[in-house]
Amino acid sequence: MRDNMTNPYQNTATARLIADRIRYLAHKKTQAEIASEAGFPNANMMTFLKNGRNKVPLDRVPSLAKALEVDPAYLMRLALDQAVGATAAKAITDIFGTPATENERGWLNELRDASDNSDPRITARSRAALRAMFGKRPAQKSIRSSRCLRPQKRDCGTT
Repeated sequence: MRDNMTNPYQNTATARLIADRIRYLAHKKTQAEIASEAGFPNANMMTFLKNGRNKVPLDRVPSLAKALEVDPAYLMRLALDQAVGATAAKAITDIFGTPATENERGWLNELRDASDNSDPRITARSRAALRAMFGKRPAQKSIRSSRCLRPQKRDCGTT
């Protein structure tokens, strides 16, 4: 019980990511070097972050992401959830949008190129194909609407 009080963020995705990245980068740089690159005056701050004792300060996300060699948008999503909680983080992303990582922007650019910028609607078939690429089962919820407002076949969710 005491550990949760001293390390309230220990089970967050943010703390796990930081711990994993510190381990992964250990052959290249020390924890103290990572802390310094992130702008933390005290190397102990990295221990506090990876153990979940402290939240990631949102203003440090860009420099910490660079020091940990991770995408800053990805770290920001995790840190935002950690900082304000899942419900408030969802409200923020509902208003401002979800930060897209460089990898996600690459997927979007490829989709636009492959579709000749036709703004294709996702269909049951395309969703199933995408989920299969990642070894996931098809989504249970149907994406077809009962009433199609745009009469073209490709825009009505038909496969």
